[in-house]
Amino acid sequence: MIIDSVLNRNTKDVKVIDINNPSKDNVSNTNGQPVEKVKRSLAKTISWRIIGTLDTLLLSWIIIGEVSTAAAIASVEFISKMILYFFHERAWSNIKWGK
Repeated sequence: MIIDSVLNRNTKDVKVIDINNPSKDNVSNTNGQPVEKVKRSLAKTISWRIIGTLDTLLLSWIIIGEVSTAAAIASVEFISKMILYFFHERAWSNIKWGK
């Protein structure tokens, strides 16, 4: 139920497609705001996670001084924070405040 809401599966908004330009990129909801697509959220999640993981790897290596331990920390952090960020991003795409 929560996952469906985050992924926009149970939204009550009607999707409107401009018949003069039926490209999938121009899908919007009824108030004219563009709809954040899951693919876009996933791409943003992965790109941000790569940056964050490189930062964690570097900081862990500087603090601990061991590349293998720093790599272990970064690999666990990569997966856990990617999942958290994805659902955070999808939840925010459903919030109308500031749009």
